[in-house]
Amino acid sequence: MKLQETLEDFYTVKIKGMPENLKKEIGHFNVFKLDDYVGSTCNPLPYTRKDFYKISLIVGKNKVHYADKVVTIDDQALFFANPQIPYSWEHIDENQTGFFCIFTDAFFSQFGNLKEYPLFQPGGNPVVPVSKELAEDLKKVYLKMFDEINSDYAFKYDVIRNLVFEIIHHALKTQTVTASLYSKSNATIRISSLFLELLERQFPIESLSQQINFRSPSEFANQLNVHVNHLNKALKETTGKTTSQIISERIVQEAMILLKQTNWNINEIAWCLGFEELSHFINFFKKNTQVSPKNYRVTEIV
Repeated sequence: MKLQETLEDFYTVKIKGMPENLKKEIGHFNVFKLDDYVGSTCNPLPYTRKDFYKISLIVGKNKVHYADKVVTIDDQALFFANPQIPYSWEHIDENQTGFFCIFTDAFFSQFGNLKEYPLFQPGGNPVVPVSKELAEDLKKVYLKMFDEINSDYAFKYDVIRNLVFEIIHHALKTQTVTASLYSKSNATIRISSLFLELLERQFPIESLSQQINFRSPSEFANQLNVHVNHLNKALKETTGKTTSQIISERIVQEAMILLKQTNWNINEIAWCLGFEELSHFINFFKKNTQVSPKNYRVTEIV
């Protein structure tokens, strides 16, 4: 079973081939009208990680499946997908419209760090409901992307990068949770960001030979050269959760993904996630999900 969809897979399924004018660019960017890729005649992408970022303006009733969650969109929303988390969405009705753009990490090389933004961080909320008025403003931003990508302007991709950031900042301004996050001290935010980056660097698990290195709060604190109590306090202030909670939630999330997306046996998954004893992994998983790994694997995501 394939763990990751590539850009080539995307274009093969959706467009029957990579556009010639985009093959030679540094990094990759493209923009689309959602209307052209919905309906009974279109092929849905499977529930997998992708090796590219995707920002969608979705207008219409949908369900978005990402990680271990399902979110219903009743009207209009932005959806921020990143290579770390698998996702798919299902269209609940045929009245769909909107836009989406896709791009790689390399496209933003030396032009800011996308992973610093809460929308792309583990534990963040990538689905952002927007008002009808904001949806109209966002539509104009996407239309500008079409104008730029089809232009002959030498620096058009710099303009497009700014337009992507414009969408990101529109979304952040609508999420009140970010206001409380950035009201914290810079030092607290920095420690929290470094911890989350170190945690996320261990994922995704993509082969049976890959095993996470750090699983306990003390191991992370040692890597960050801070006292474990100081790390715990910083995370509690910025996220409302303890270090152990955040680590456990991320490991459970990865376990759920591997149980659903691979045919690896449970013992192999346990080892990859740092559990030398299978019984310890089973108890850990049941404690956090109220279901055994075996039973979770055979249940449907609803």
